Amino acid sequence: MKIAIYLIAAAVALGLGLFIYLSMDSRKARETGLLNGKLRPCPGTPNCVVSEDGGKDSYIEPLTFSGEPGAAWEHAKEALTELGGRIEKDTGDYLWATFRSRIWRFVDDTELRLDAAGKVIHVRSASRVGKGDLGVNRKRVERLRNLFKTRHLGA
Repeated sequence: MKIAIYLIAAAVALGLGLFIYLSMDSRKARETGLLNGKLRPCPGTPNCVVSEDGGKDSYIEPLTFSGEPGAAWEHAKEALTELGGRIEKDTGDYLWATFRSRIWRFVDDTELRLDAAGKVIHVRSASRVGKGDLGVNRKRVERLRNLFKTRHLGA
């Protein structure tokens, strides 16, 4: 019985140690930015979505807008920060923001690219560590889309 308790305690400690390690590792910045004028493709793991990767499981619809691109960009930024994103870089047509999970403080990257001529804002959201994310990045983009539509159409 004592051995079983020790094994359980060791397994719990090992699990906690792994989560702490991953949390610390996720705080190291990953490569972001445009690649050949577009958002980077996803690495092939289910913890990433991108609107410029059509035909793959990682694909997600971009944000669409009508009217002035500058106003749409501002609405997208407002929606992003309302969701809890911290804007790290904004060049006017490219934006990189970070999100932290509540409990373990894992860091995810979210990027936007304005295509003014196409009247879309492309989006990429990815976890920095692990392979799965329980759909967190896809849900984040869908919440962003809903907030963006509310802000943009209400303007």
